[in-house]
Amino acid sequence: MISPSYIGRFAPSPTGPLHFGSLVCALGSYLDAIAHGGTWLVRMEDLDPPREMPGAADRILKSLHAHSLHSHSPVVWQSQRHAPYQQALDALRAQDLVYPCSCTREQVRKAGGHRRANCIGEQGPHALRFHCAGATEKFHDIWQDEQTQTVTEDPILKRKDGLYAYQLAVVVDDIAQGVNCVVRGADLLDCTGVQRQLFRALGAEPPEFGHLPLVMNEGGQKLSKQNHAAPLDDDRASINLVQALGFLGFHPPPGLESETPAHVLSWASAHWQRHAVDRRNRLLGL
Repeated sequence: MISPSYIGRFAPSPTGPLHFGSLVCALGSYLDAIAHGGTWLVRMEDLDPPREMPGAADRILKSLHAHSLHSHSPVVWQSQRHAPYQQALDALRAQDLVYPCSCTREQVRKAGGHRRANCIGEQGPHALRFHCAGATEKFHDIWQDEQTQTVTEDPILKRKDGLYAYQLAVVVDDIAQGVNCVVRGADLLDCTGVQRQLFRALGAEPPEFGHLPLVMNEGGQKLSKQNHAAPLDDDRASINLVQALGFLGFHPPPGLESETPAHVLSWASAHWQRHAVDRRNRLLGL
């Protein structure tokens, strides 16, 4: 059941400009929030400076604006939220759920994963890991149906280089912003069990999750910045939106691509139905 106070979000990383796959996720999360009378937020996951592309964050926000995908509240920047991440780590440490780890990737690979029992502990530079391996999470995903996930490795919450990790920041921020429905790409489905464990460890109820289908390239990989996906052309925003709606399984009327992006979104939010989403990962046009 949808909460009357539905809060959803789109949280890109500024490692490059938005591409068509990013637009599908942004559009799906936006429409699900709007169609249910909810709030849609944009959060910039700029926690990893070595991977960020100069100017990418501004370009992402410009693309969202061009496509009339406007956050209902000011954009939150993770790079400005180190204090609450540290507070969350301190709370977990008080529960003995965080421990130092100096294991190398090779040691983790040879051990077949990582658990507290096989950790070498703190020996010089170290990460902080969340003690949850072996836990099983069962949940219903909006588009991927019933899920059972067993956590096989204690995830890193703070890296050896001192940077806060995605798993920690995303949960802390979702709690802080009151997010109760997370709509994102199916590539993140596998980390949902860990995140649900972390929500509970921090005293919060996990949100509802929905993982949208992925846009694939000719090589069978999901469109991504790492695979050199073409950036969105903001000058054809309405066309992009209509194509994204088609990928998601909807059938916009002829000529809608000639209307303004706001008009396209108005049509789409009025016709959005969860059960109509095409769940298949596939090439655009298939």
